[in-house]
Amino acid sequence: MTISMYAASIPVLKHNLQSLARVLKQGEAHATSAAFEPSVLLSSRLFPDMFTLIRQVQIATDQAKGCAARLSGSEIPKYDDNEATFAELDARITKTIAFLDTVKADQVDGSEEREITLQAGPMTLNFKGQAYLTTWVYPNFFFHMTTAYNILRHNGVVLSKRDFLGM
Repeated sequence: MTISMYAASIPVLKHNLQSLARVLKQGEAHATSAAFEPSVLLSSRLFPDMFTLIRQVQIATDQAKGCAARLSGSEIPKYDDNEATFAELDARITKTIAFLDTVKADQVDGSEEREITLQAGPMTLNFKGQAYLTTWVYPNFFFHMTTAYNILRHNGVVLSKRDFLGM
């Protein structure tokens, strides 16, 4: 039996966004219990030339909504990228999951050969749907999700692999 493009994309992204939301809640709780300003975590980064926690979450959600839209042939929702609090990041994730919930299997299944073109900085990238999912979305989505998790861990938030996996 083969796996459908829908099954390989939308439920995977949704599950992992839910895990990311829970990890962020743990980050906020850590800041509260340790009596420091949550903005310290939100503006943290692993290395000076890397993005902040806020930007990592924004990019992870951008990858998810972009994937769902491109594979289903629908319009990519536009977000302002103005989140500054844990609550606003949670709302962004919730909004992204709500969009994923509007995408149906019959819109995505069969998109393996769909032509996907996107702009990445100065580069124009061209993919077929399956290659887009497996060689662009997965690596980018999980890179930014993992980096968000690692920023929190680096700053003392007690998290485990089970938290990352959503178990």
